[in-house]
Amino acid sequence: MATIPCENCSGQYPYTQVSQPLEISCMLLLIMLGKVFLDFFMLQVKQKKVEVSFMGYFCVSLALLDFILLMSISFIFYFEDFALWGVRFTKYHICLFTQIISLTYGILHYPVYLVAGLDYYMTIAQTSQFPKRGQRLLYVFAVVVIWISGFFCILKVPAIYEELEIRNRFSPYQCPLYASVQSYSVSCAMVLLIGMAVLTCQKEITTMLLSVRVVSFASQPVLMFSNVSNNNGTSFKWQLLTRLLICFLGTWAPFVLLQIIILFLGARIPAYMEMNVPWLYFINSFLIAVAYWCRRHDVELTEEVWSTDPFVSWKFCFMPFNYENTEPSDKPGRVIVIC
Repeated sequence: MATIPCENCSGQYPYTQVSQPLEISCMLLLIMLGKVFLDFFMLQVKQKKVEVSFMGYFCVSLALLDFILLMSISFIFYFEDFALWGVRFTKYHICLFTQIISLTYGILHYPVYLVAGLDYYMTIAQTSQFPKRGQRLLYVFAVVVIWISGFFCILKVPAIYEELEIRNRFSPYQCPLYASVQSYSVSCAMVLLIGMAVLTCQKEITTMLLSVRVVSFASQPVLMFSNVSNNNGTSFKWQLLTRLLICFLGTWAPFVLLQIIILFLGARIPAYMEMNVPWLYFINSFLIAVAYWCRRHDVELTEEVWSTDPFVSWKFCFMPFNYENTEPSDKPGRVIVIC
């Protein structure tokens, strides 16, 4: 791969150039097919009974946008050269559309994570219930505004669009693939924060893991750890952080390891591939854990609070286990952390 300078493009869009024959269109089609399958698979396997959230609506919108892109490039790939509404479409539009989507995805990481984080920070300890219909409409409005703003920020810069069109028209066998600086910085920050938290709580984590037992609760296997009864606020803070880490890493450890490998190798993944539903749910769980940590003294012990994450159960990070459904020998001095 050889890096190509781009005088008219922002430094936020570094890209590499891949010399390939005409099969670049087929490659993009297959990649998008796999991504769409992965997106809808994650939406299907997630827990159904979860509270509505901004991130949940954004994940659905991302899956739908990926599906629309897949249908568009499939249509162009099949007919190859045709005119629609006075506009001529050829195979080079497959690369052009993918690049526009890639640029748009690349600038949306910060705003999406910021809005999702504020959403959880404000609602995770909410005492008064906001009307569900109004909450859904607010989330839909926020999602639409973010997408429109993203596309507007890309398409309103003539230099970027013209640069893409000129390069694709005169280099039909080459397609610049863009990587997002925002996503790279988010990965670095997450790995750094998780590493610092693990180092800070390594003693508590070791003690808790050594006490782990597998028991049956509500006909499902769960992990049970020793409960350290201590009313000290500082002790509660570190014990909670330890439980949050175990819950988060117990579900997303492969993703954390993948991020470490990618950062170590310095690999740059194209933005249209990097922003996907599994990645967003991974970020979602991290943001929920941070919100729980920041508002640990204000969390209401209600079922609505615990059903915010489609993949991680945070319930027993805060409240002691009710031992009615376990064997008597398992009762003393124990608390469920991961369900």
